[in-house]
Amino acid sequence: GAISSRAGRFELADGGTLFLDEIGDMPLDMQVKILRAIQERSFERVGSSESRSADVRIIAATHRDLPAMIDAGEFREDLYYRLNVFPLQVPALSERKEDIPALVRDIIRQLADDGLGTLALAPSAVASLQAHSWAGNVRELANLLERLLIMYPDKVVGRQDLPDAYRGAEVVWQPPARVEVRTSGAATAVDELPVEGVSLKEEVADFEQRRIQQALRAADHVVSRAAQLLGLRRTTLIEKMRKYGMSADV
Repeated sequence: GAISSRAGRFELADGGTLFLDEIGDMPLDMQVKILRAIQERSFERVGSSESRSADVRIIAATHRDLPAMIDAGEFREDLYYRLNVFPLQVPALSERKEDIPALVRDIIRQLADDGLGTLALAPSAVASLQAHSWAGNVRELANLLERLLIMYPDKVVGRQDLPDAYRGAEVVWQPPARVEVRTSGAATAVDELPVEGVSLKEEVADFEQRRIQQALRAADHVVSRAAQLLGLRRTTLIEKMRKYGMSADV
C-alpha cells in the first residue's frame, strides 16, 4: 500500500544504533522480517524490490519471558539467539528502591525540560514512594510524577498529597546525623555553614569515596562484602566505584 518511497528505521539507523523496545510484543510476521534484516544486513523499502544494506547496532528490550514465549510458539527461537548476544538483566524497581530518589530527580528534570512545569517532592513523599511495590517499574513512577505535576504544579508535594495507593504506612523521615570531623584527635561537630559557602557536591563525593575505601579495606577488597557493609547492592557499589575511578584494590 506504499504510495511513496521513504527511508525506514534500518536505513535511518545506518552507522548507528536501532533500539527495539518491547521486542516480545512484535508479531511473528514482523519477527521474520527483522531476522532477515539482521542475518543478511539488507532490506527492501516498502513497495520496492531494490535491496539496500545497513550497518546497524541493535539493542532490544522486553519485560516478557522470551524463553517461555519460544516454548509457546509466540517468539522465534532463531531471532532470540540473534539478539541475545550480550544480555543485560535490569532488576525490577522493587529490587533497587535506593535508586528511587535519583530517578525522581531525573524524571522531574525531564518533565521540566519538556516544558510541562516544575514539581518538587518533600522527603516524606519520597520515603513513601520507596515503600511502594512498583509493579509497573519506572514507567509507573514516571506516570505518577506526571500526574502529580498536573495536580500540584509549582508546589512541594507531601506524603498526604500522594494517591492512596502510594501513601502506604507513614514513614517518618529524619534528617541525617551531624557529621563529625576529627582534627588532631578532637571531634568537632559541623553545624554552621562557612561564610564563604561550600561545594556540597564535592563534599558528598569526598565522603562517599572515603567510606568506600574504608569498606573495601575492612572487607579485604571483596566488593560484595564491602557493599553489605555500606548497605548497598553490589551493582550500586560498582557503579559508584566506576564513577569515582576506583578499583577494589584501593
